[in-house]
Amino acid sequence: MMQYRVEFVTLCALMVLAAGAWGFVALVQFAHAAEPHGFDQRILLLFRDPANLSQTIGPAWVHEAVRDFTSLGSVTVLITVILIAMLFMLFSRRPGGALFLLVAVVGGQLLNSWLKVLIDRPRPELVPHAAEVFTLSFPSGHAMLAAVTYLTVGALCARVVHGRMLKAYVMSVAVVLTVLIGISRLYLGVHWPSDVLAGWCAGSAWAVLCWLLARAVLSRRRAGEGLAESA
Repeated sequence: MMQYRVEFVTLCALMVLAAGAWGFVALVQFAHAAEPHGFDQRILLLFRDPANLSQTIGPAWVHEAVRDFTSLGSVTVLITVILIAMLFMLFSRRPGGALFLLVAVVGGQLLNSWLKVLIDRPRPELVPHAAEVFTLSFPSGHAMLAAVTYLTVGALCARVVHGRMLKAYVMSVAVVLTVLIGISRLYLGVHWPSDVLAGWCAGSAWAVLCWLLARAVLSRRRAGEGLAESA
């Protein structure tokens, strides 16, 4: 039964990895198009007042709340989350988890920076930006790094807590935060929807790939220890 569960979880992870990679590749065509896709334009305009595109929809407090959500994907906040999670892993005598988190997030940051330069898509100019931006557009760094960081932290926390409901809750929080951060970038007009979708795809795929590699290393180490004990 346990072996079946392990194989099922691994199969699900491989499916997420494949779907994320396929989704990212499919969205690259949006970034390379000479003109913004109609899908991108329609979604972005949903968050603006048709009579005044510089005005986001909703009252002022909604705008401020969205800015708070988008800050959860900023470099400063993500570094803080990573440090807190790594210290927790170290204090709970799980140095492997701390190293895994560091490698996954740093690797995700390097991958995101490389993809931005490689694809070289400018920020949308359809609506005025409601936040300062300094980098290229595709894929969304907030969406991608939020997926990498929160999903990885969620996976590590799920290994610590007990019970299926609690594990599901931890991972659900990670997913919800990732989604809200991505949507906030659309609301602020600093990314095309395809940028955010690509960020989610690439971030999820990278997080799952790191998890699978860590799982394989751990399994091989356990197998080696078992052989040493039986020798």
